[in-house]
Amino acid sequence: MVTAPVHKEALAMAGLAHPGHTEFLQALAAEHAGVGVDQMPVRMMLSAPGLSTVLVSIHVSLRQALEAVTFAQVLETVRITAAHFSRCGMPRARIAVAGLNPHAGEGGLFGREELDVIAPAIEQARSEGLIVSGPHPPDTVFMRARQGEFDVVVAMYHDQGLIPVKLLGLEHGVNTTLGLPLIRTSPDHGTAFDLAGTGQADPSSLLAAIDVALQMGKAVP
Repeated sequence: MVTAPVHKEALAMAGLAHPGHTEFLQALAAEHAGVGVDQMPVRMMLSAPGLSTVLVSIHVSLRQALEAVTFAQVLETVRITAAHFSRCGMPRARIAVAGLNPHAGEGGLFGREELDVIAPAIEQARSEGLIVSGPHPPDTVFMRARQGEFDVVVAMYHDQGLIPVKLLGLEHGVNTTLGLPLIRTSPDHGTAFDLAGTGQADPSSLLAAIDVALQMGKAVP
């Protein structure tokens, strides 16, 4: 499934209980499978040439995103990421986990989330055989991934992960939902109502999303 952009504020005004496509599809898939939404955890992965990043939290406020940085959430994100890459033919994907605070906390000087939450989750993932490292300073880990040191970066919240991907160019960005029982991709941009009907909208990201879905379809058994 390749979805076009939706306007989240308009969906909310229309009474839709879900903040976006990702959460809506998660709810539908869980209902179809006869399980609770919490039993079908999903994550958003944003990709551009040379960089992929998976988010611990998705469409929530920054305050809620900080509260979502828990041992369970970080570990679950790493597991979902590893499972996705394994299904796509990369069972030994190198996963880098970004820190939450500047300089990844600087040994607790700028916050203890890295020491108390993120590092223990990484150690648990390693004990399960996953190739995961961190927590890395968030201001350099994306650069290192683009230089080829890592295959994917786990980011702690929405904008931490999306800004570096979108900086590489919206025309290349693709959003992939991990954890669903189906392939789902979409463009990495919004509706651009200001361009509607002008003939100036660029379909490149949508075409990239279609291409990624086709590639996944060939790789995933």
